[in-house]
Amino acid sequence: MSTRREATRRRLFEAAVTLISEQGFGATSVDQIAERAGVAKGTVYYNFSGKAELYRALMEWGVQRLTDHLNVAAVGPPREALANVLRTELEFIGTHESLARLLMAEAWRTRQSWYDTVRQIRSGAIGVISGLLEDLVAEGDLPGDLDIGVAASGLFGMVLTVALDWRTLQPERPVEEIHATLVRLIDGFLTT
Repeated sequence: MSTRREATRRRLFEAAVTLISEQGFGATSVDQIAERAGVAKGTVYYNFSGKAELYRALMEWGVQRLTDHLNVAAVGPPREALANVLRTELEFIGTHESLARLLMAEAWRTRQSWYDTVRQIRSGAIGVISGLLEDLVAEGDLPGDLDIGVAASGLFGMVLTVALDWRTLQPERPVEEIHATLVRLIDGFLTT
């Protein structure tokens, strides 16, 4: 894909994520997305077959970026890596708040077309956390009968919710305070 086309798609993604997070998928039109992105309506259709394909591509793009960030953070001993991943998720959501709101509002709806995006979240972003929890089980820091999938999904969702609460209701608090509380909470579940 050319750099120019990639830049156009990124503008469309940024416009769509902002509009959809503000007013919902159903209330957002292709015209509004094009106007917000500063492009002609035809540009949207040149890049995507319609709003649903744009949304699907947007979600894939956003989830892949989050997964990439989490993978980079997942280094070191498992406890340290998990703390790094929690902080990275907080910071990513702080930077990409509209995308996080969109994930919460739209991705888990029952629309079949979003199913692949939800699976991507589970295998990608939540998968990073699952791998670290498996390492902690192997080291004896977590019980061997822990349901890794549920625990990883719970951690991911907890951080997502806490991050949105922080950005909406307590934006003056430094990320270090929020992260420290999450780490203390997680450390309480780990055996010593």
